Amino acid sequence: MSAEEQTAAKDQTLAPVHHSGFVTLVGRPNAGKSSLLNALLGKKVAITSDTAQTTRHRFRAVLTREDYQLVVVDTPGLHKPHDTLGQELNTTALKSLDGVDVVAMLIDASKEVGTGDEWVAAQLERVQANKVAVLSKIDLVDEEALEKQLDAVRALAPWDSIIALSALTGDNLDTFLETVVAFLPEGPRWFPQDMETDQPLEVLVAEFIREKVLQNFYDEIPHAIGVLTEEMDYDQKKDIYRIFANIFVERESQKGMIIGKGGSAIKEIGTKARLDLEQLLECKVFLELRVKVRKNWRRDLNQIQRFGYGESRD
Repeated sequence: MSAEEQTAAKDQTLAPVHHSGFVTLVGRPNAGKSSLLNALLGKKVAITSDTAQTTRHRFRAVLTREDYQLVVVDTPGLHKPHDTLGQELNTTALKSLDGVDVVAMLIDASKEVGTGDEWVAAQLERVQANKVAVLSKIDLVDEEALEKQLDAVRALAPWDSIIALSALTGDNLDTFLETVVAFLPEGPRWFPQDMETDQPLEVLVAEFIREKVLQNFYDEIPHAIGVLTEEMDYDQKKDIYRIFANIFVERESQKGMIIGKGGSAIKEIGTKARLDLEQLLECKVFLELRVKVRKNWRRDLNQIQRFGYGESRD
């Protein structure tokens, strides 16, 4: 744990709980980490899509019950990087393995276990935490395929536990929680009882907007997209948030695609994002989006960190 987290824990005046600790979710891109986090929390706080690099932040969700507090750490998918951004995301994911109580490696049940999974499993050899293999998306395979995948998972590493589950249907979510909580040490809560995530609201808003861009454009330009929330203003009398955000791309041609003919594409992105944001913020939302060009930002560490991605050098 960081020095800030340790200080926060000492300052807590809440009564101790029976078990308290951290579980980090790791795995290849699109293994189902963010979907599992959302399912555990019972609400959408992390964005999901079929695009690699959907998760760019080290995202922590807090699940507090009477007898435990579990901090679930979602991480970027580990992959072969092609630019500075990819390198930073890998660094973020690997650093998230330090100082946690449990590491849960997610493996997609619908895809053959391959060299990428073997590489991720090899990174866990240095980790002192309990290791749980999670075979995700079991709703996509039959029993025969599931057994074959389980055999392949067993061969990857000496796991402390193996769980097959589906975040979509909820199958074996309780088993996952029971298994992970049993590995946690006794201790006080690290975070306040009513806290659900450590992410600032501005970051959640930017991510919800970026998700809609990913869903609208798939393989054309997703990796070139960055979003920053420029302004958020809550009008208590009217119970409405006014939000202004910028969508950044790397080329003028990409800007044209995001805006669309007559502004049709940006309007669709804004409409879909606003609906999700109203559920998140539990009030009406006025959302204004602008598209700007920031050339080759994915290769510029300073620009990457301005978006809040990667690791601080302080």
